[in-house]
Amino acid sequence: MKLVKYLKPYWFFAVMTPLTMIGEVLIDLILPTLMSKIVDEGVLGHNFELILRTGLMMLGCAVIGGICGVGSSAFSGATSHSFSRDLRNDAFSKVMDLSFQQTDKFTTGSLVTRMTTDINLIQQFVDLVLRIFVRSFMMFAGGIIMMLRLNIDFGIVLVIALPIELIAMFIIVGKASPLFKTLQKKLDKVNSVVQENVSGARVVKAYVREDFETKRFSKANDDLTQTALKVQKTMAILGPILTIVLNISVVAIIFIGGEKIQAQASDMKIGSIMAAITYITQILHSITMVSMMFQSITRAKASAERINEILETEPEIISGKDKIDSIGEIEFENVDFYYPGFEGKTVINNLNLKIKKGENIAILGSTGSGKTSLINLIARFYDVSSGTLKIDGKDIREIDLNSLRDKISIVMQKTELFSGTVSSNLRWGNEEASEDEMKKAAEIAEAFEFIDNMPDKFEGYVAEKGASLSGGQKQRMSIARSILKKPDVLIFDDSTSALDLSTEARLRRKLFESMKGTTVITIAQRIASIKNCDRIAVIDDGNLVAIGTHDELLETSEVYRDIYESQTKKGDVVNA
Repeated sequence: MKLVKYLKPYWFFAVMTPLTMIGEVLIDLILPTLMSKIVDEGVLGHNFELILRTGLMMLGCAVIGGICGVGSSAFSGATSHSFSRDLRNDAFSKVMDLSFQQTDKFTTGSLVTRMTTDINLIQQFVDLVLRIFVRSFMMFAGGIIMMLRLNIDFGIVLVIALPIELIAMFIIVGKASPLFKTLQKKLDKVNSVVQENVSGARVVKAYVREDFETKRFSKANDDLTQTALKVQKTMAILGPILTIVLNISVVAIIFIGGEKIQAQASDMKIGSIMAAITYITQILHSITMVSMMFQSITRAKASAERINEILETEPEIISGKDKIDSIGEIEFENVDFYYPGFEGKTVINNLNLKIKKGENIAILGSTGSGKTSLINLIARFYDVSSGTLKIDGKDIREIDLNSLRDKISIVMQKTELFSGTVSSNLRWGNEEASEDEMKKAAEIAEAFEFIDNMPDKFEGYVAEKGASLSGGQKQRMSIARSILKKPDVLIFDDSTSALDLSTEARLRRKLFESMKGTTVITIAQRIASIKNCDRIAVIDDGNLVAIGTHDELLETSEVYRDIYESQTKKGDVVNA
């Protein structure tokens, strides 16, 4: 019921669908009676004029019924497709608002299934309710009325046949219903395996794990197939039962009608028997359609619950109301942080740190020391667990999220590029950037040379996730994209690991010359990347253990000195 609001904008189409369907059903109910008249009064009465007149009437009714049927399908399609489009847009928008922790909880494969298969199932349900439900109910009730009008004795067939069909339908659909939710979960698993292997194809091939991953997919696919077959086997029983009941009912009508005619009953004729057969077929067929409805309702209910899980999930990161024009000083005051669900494992402990506007500061530490967690707090991908993070003296939680993130540019540890042109990727953070600005950003990021050597240069095609580029090229494009955004705060999250030291040195020299006044925060593990920074903050196991210049830290910090010496061999700095 919570999703009904998505139908309100299309109420006209939603109302016209059953109205036109009513017209089609009424025609379907009238036609057998007209046919009966042709047989009983026209053919048997040798009245050619009545045959012609009634035949033309049937033809006209068929045309009207056809128009109503086409109209019903068109109105239903407009309603259900518009409904699913709006629902999918809102669900996707909500996913975009969720934190990393929340999207990880759903899993990527599950989100893909929910946004595609689940919403498609709900769309099909809307279409069925607007058309098939109305048709089934009217055909069921109308068929009984029309059939009893022909002869009350035909009611005996209905009294016996209907309970058998209804009981069979409820038992079988009841057994199949719990399997539909399981089916969607199995589909989630298949999508997750596919997503992981497509995105991680290079790793799979590098470790020669194709056979292992193929077996893993086969297992998930077999589980899905077995569950689907179990559903189909259960539902397959219903069809033959309904067909047997229908055929026995037809025989019963012929028997009753034949007995009446043989007894020369004045109210029974051959045409009436033919019409009764058509009506009993319509009545019992409507029950078959209702069974389809129940199947669709069950699947749609499971899917609606899964979609509502997304729509009802409140984002953990709530935007503040205060918009900002720039970011100056960033200050951590007694900040503690742990990831949601890991309350006992603090990643950052009582951190106090001021980052001045325009400062070139580095955060150094071993793997797992809390460096990336630190910059995740600056961009408010997560909130501090205790303490305060301030931007120009204002609590970051009071600042409008879009306003905050618009002033920050992050070159991620894992480079993310999108299928499209080089220019569309570079303009990701600044759609209005000119071609000259793109070229300048590419030159600073040491990316212009390889872009200029591409056949179509800035209009060259970039495959999904940058698959057509090397690791170093992807990193340099990502850096150029961040520079082009013209941020107040530029963050490098260990994002030059694929570059050689000389290329990185040139890149940093050009960066600092062209972006004076921009706060640059560099997360790094190798000292060679950061030794010339204004200050270096050393993080160890979530604690700020030292801060100063390279030379100061060599003298005062044992942790920094150990890292430096581990990366130094005969006076040369090597990668950690």
